[in-house]
Amino acid sequence: MPVFITMAATSSHFPGLPMRDDASDTGNDMQADTTRRLAARHASAVAHACRQIEAREPAPSLAQLAEEAGMSPWHFQRVFKRETGLSPRDYAAAQRAGRLRSALREQASVTDAIIEAGYGSGSRVYEQRDALLGMTPGAYRDGGVGAVIRFAIGECSLGAILVAQSERGICAILLGDDAEALAHDLQDRFPKAELVAGDDGFEALVAEVVGLVETPARGLNLPLDIRGTAFQQRVWLALRDIPPGSTASYADIAARIGSPKAVRAVAGACAANALAVAIPCHRVVRTDGALSGYRWGVERKRALLAREAAEAATSSSSA
Repeated sequence: MPVFITMAATSSHFPGLPMRDDASDTGNDMQADTTRRLAARHASAVAHACRQIEAREPAPSLAQLAEEAGMSPWHFQRVFKRETGLSPRDYAAAQRAGRLRSALREQASVTDAIIEAGYGSGSRVYEQRDALLGMTPGAYRDGGVGAVIRFAIGECSLGAILVAQSERGICAILLGDDAEALAHDLQDRFPKAELVAGDDGFEALVAEVVGLVETPARGLNLPLDIRGTAFQQRVWLALRDIPPGSTASYADIAARIGSPKAVRAVAGACAANALAVAIPCHRVVRTDGALSGYRWGVERKRALLAREAAEAATSSSSA
């Protein structure tokens, strides 16, 4: 009759055979579960804080938000910024600016709109008007009344191109198939601004922008009128640091601006960009390198990247 001997299996019994460490696996599982629960707690705390900031004016202080979340102010500030891409203070400022834009569209009085939005005085709004609105509150209320925007539509290798310039700099570089559609897009952005067809001198500016599209490595030595939220401007600044011939993922950009969890918000900022090529959102790809959506069409994105890769290869071989 056969006899079976039971013994504890160890590496000495089976040399070279990797053995499972059940205690280690259990520890890893517990650690992963703790991490997930902590991340969920942080996300819930930040979501609650965002609702508090959106609903209350003046916004709760950092100390109040941190106390409600059960964290120190320093820790909560880090968690909030990691989740949203903004500090609580910047988030509150962005919400207040959004309320101001909405109130200006709905109120007949600029003063009433400023008060409704939560600003203590009109002087603060006028001091920050370029960052908040890109124009005076009255001009914004009237859909850009008083603002003069020169523009012209030309052709480039990617199709039709519209270039628009405000008194602060180039405020739009739009690409498309239909020149009329591009003009409507500009008009929708500034429904009551005075849109003026560019003169002969403006054509030289358009030619310089077209040169950027055709040869991105040359750069653009012209002032830009960049309008967006604090978060969008941080993303756009990071995009301008990506050299021609290179790409970065949305996750890369989120990490570079110190908000590794704000990947979707980075994608949203890319989609909101109105300055094609000058702010190179076409250089942002998925983590696996695949091309994702592009405001002006994935085929244009593919063409731009191929052009830049060829230029980079040529420069490298001639160096």
